[in-house]
Amino acid sequence: MKDYEHPFFRPLWRRVTVVAVCVIWSGIEFATGTPFWGVIALGFAGYAVWQFFYLYKPAEQNEARPDETKE
Repeated sequence: MKDYEHPFFRPLWRRVTVVAVCVIWSGIEFATGTPFWGVIALGFAGYAVWQFFYLYKPAEQNEARPDETKE
């Protein structure tokens, strides 16, 4: 998750899925009586929200092509 601007994470649904999996994992850990791992999973979810929604900057749609000259 260090490279949060990787093209794989460009679609919103993938970023939402990663966060949802971490939250579900946390819920399962709490439900089975292992709160330590539940807190760890919540930490992953919080970090993912920070990286994928707060710091994430989508790629520019109108980037200039390398063959175009700028005047």
